[in-house]
Order: sequence, then C-alpha cells, then structure tokens
Amino acid sequence: MTAIIERWFPYAWDLRSQFVEATWETIYMVLIACLVGGIFGLILGVIATVTRPDGLLPNQAVYKILDNFINIFRSIPFIILLALVSGFTRFIVGTTIGATAASVPIVIGTIPFFARQVQIALLEVDPGMVEAAQAMGLTPFDIIIRVYLKEGLPALLRVSASTIISVINLTAMAGAVGGGGLGTMAIARGYQRSRMDVILVSTILILILVFLTQIVFNALIKKVEK
Repeated sequence: MTAIIERWFPYAWDLRSQFVEATWETIYMVLIACLVGGIFGLILGVIATVTRPDGLLPNQAVYKILDNFINIFRSIPFIILLALVSGFTRFIVGTTIGATAASVPIVIGTIPFFARQVQIALLEVDPGMVEAAQAMGLTPFDIIIRVYLKEGLPALLRVSASTIISVINLTAMAGAVGGGGLGTMAIARGYQRSRMDVILVSTILILILVFLTQIVFNALIKKVEK
C-alpha cells in the first residue's frame, strides 16, 4: 500500500509530516473563527432580529446601523479584506503571516456572515410563539433564550454548519497569501512547484473536513428535532 502511495503521490508522500501540520493549522484557524466569530455573530444576529421594526424590541436606529454594517462587510471579497485589515492584523498579532495572523481577517469575515445567517434562522421561529410568550409575561431576555434560541435551534445548527464550511473555504484562501494550513500547501508546495499530487491531497483533506462537519451537524440536527 505504501509503495502504491509513493508511486502515485511521490511529492505528497515526502511532505506527509507537513500535511499533518497543515491540517492542524487549518483546524486551528477554523476553531478560532468559529469560537470568536460565532459568539459575536450570534449576538449581532439576535440584536438584528429583535430590533426589526416588527421585532421584539423595535429600534430603527440600531437596526439600520447593524443591518448596514452586516451588508457592507458581507459584500467585501475576502481576498480584499485580507489586505484591508493587514495593518490591524499586524497590530494585534505582530505579523501578517501564519495561521494566527490569518485568523484575524477570517474572524472579521465570519462575524457579519454568521450574524445574517442567525437572523435568517431566528426569523423562522413562529411569531405566534413569541406573542404567546409575551402574553405570559416573559421578559425579552427570557423570550430570546426560551423561544428564539430554543425553538430556532435546528435552523441555527444548519446555518452553523454552512458557516463552518464557509470558514474552511476562507482558510484555503488565506493560505494562498501565506496564511498557513492546507491552502498554503496547495498553492506554495503544489501549484507553484507544479506538483499536482500535492494539490490533490490538499483538496481531499479539505473535502474530508467539510464532509465531517456536515456529518456531525446532520446528526445534531436529527437529535434536536426528535
């Protein structure tokens, strides 16, 4: 088996230890982006939902500011965002190269994307349940926790899976400009050196991460929908 791998994937086999490191770098970037971006994205998504004109706590000024913020940052191509926040990244991390540095623009790109996904998910909650909770005298905070987040959990899990897959794609793009991870392996060690087997293995590993994410979240969704 080893002989077959060495024959068909010679360069990738020689770089097997670097592939392990690159895979962990990709996972590291995804975890940071999902943790930080997920927390802030969830908060902004909830605020955007409840401050709508017909929301639980209508506030036109807050809603418009937040809605415009989300729209603007979601519209910026990620490769351009990398350049735009390079100064901020250098200030925070001390460099613009490597997995930790790449995590900064990935987080910034993830927050507005996830916020909008959260808003869409929460708007699927039956308005009648919100009205019933209000009639029972629940506070806005209780309604957010016990109605919006609880009843919207399946939809939130679906958009979380989509967001994580999007983040995996962002790590690959960040790798193209020295962000580390499997993206760097594919571009720097594969494409720039005309090593197709390295590109292929990098792609397969990224796809495995995507499929694993989908499998885990599909299982979670089935569990909470029972």
